[in-house]
Amino acid sequence: MKDVIDFVILWVDGNDPKWLEEKAKWDPNAQKGSVNRYRDWDNLKYWFRAVENFTPWVRKIHLVTWGHLPSFLNENHSKLNIVKHSDFLPQEVLPVFSCNPLELNMHRIKDLSDKFVFFNDDMFILQRLKPEFFFRGDLPCDRAVFNSLIPNGEDLYYFRSNDMAVVNRFFDKRTCVKKHFGKYYSLKYGADLYRNIALYPWGQFTGFYDDHLPIAYNKKAFDEVWSKVDSELSLTTTHKFRAKDDLTNWVFRYWQYASGEFVPCKKRGQFVEINDGSIAQVEELIRGKKAPMVCLNDSDPDMDFDSLKKRVIDAFDSILPQKSSFEV
Repeated sequence: MKDVIDFVILWVDGNDPKWLEEKAKWDPNAQKGSVNRYRDWDNLKYWFRAVENFTPWVRKIHLVTWGHLPSFLNENHSKLNIVKHSDFLPQEVLPVFSCNPLELNMHRIKDLSDKFVFFNDDMFILQRLKPEFFFRGDLPCDRAVFNSLIPNGEDLYYFRSNDMAVVNRFFDKRTCVKKHFGKYYSLKYGADLYRNIALYPWGQFTGFYDDHLPIAYNKKAFDEVWSKVDSELSLTTTHKFRAKDDLTNWVFRYWQYASGEFVPCKKRGQFVEINDGSIAQVEELIRGKKAPMVCLNDSDPDMDFDSLKKRVIDAFDSILPQKSSFEV
């Protein structure tokens, strides 16, 4: 399936009482978790509207869900593949409440094309995009921008560190840079090119910059990494909740960088943390379609959630007011 591109999106209904009950059975700290990790912004229908309006060429959308579905969804749409966790994860690891096992095993989704774009449910397309925005030939478009990992005690630090350890185990940085110099030092990176220059002296990869936007993947990377570190990936797959020794889907992205299996591209979108102070920026970004893609990160459990949710929905409705064929 070389000439087609699919989209994969993970979605959870954090308000589903059955899901909450199941989660509480396995999580002794269920009442202590951050409310922002699972709460629903009720804007998924705009994700589908955006796909239909801005990327109508996509072959199939694989909606990965615990089992619940949004009430608006046209379940019989020809481009929609509803994927339950049980459809591609081993039965013995179910249920899982962490995204990491799901993301590490995405390549096992039935009928998934060789080339696909992975979305979290807080990532949206805002402009009309061509397939070449995500892939050039068989290679994903991405930005191999170096970064330095900062120990801050957060889960994401441990995840990135674990992912980078895999890459450094199998690749020599200097050899990679020499072999793919034009990809690591592309002028398309703009000011971010200085990161690669500044971090070049370090003999190993110190990290890559993660823009928290949809990622173009080739299933080849998943197959290669699984063939090298099956035991570590399998261990993460057994984790029902996040653990510090987890690997994440970024390990496949970093592997694509190290192996040179990507095409350098310009900045692809914008990451914004939604809170009371940023909501005006969020509205302007959406209403003005000021970026090709956007990630609207829910990171503030104390925000005025209902008020901000309405403002985000109103902003999306201003650019995508018409129902898509994915809605009943």
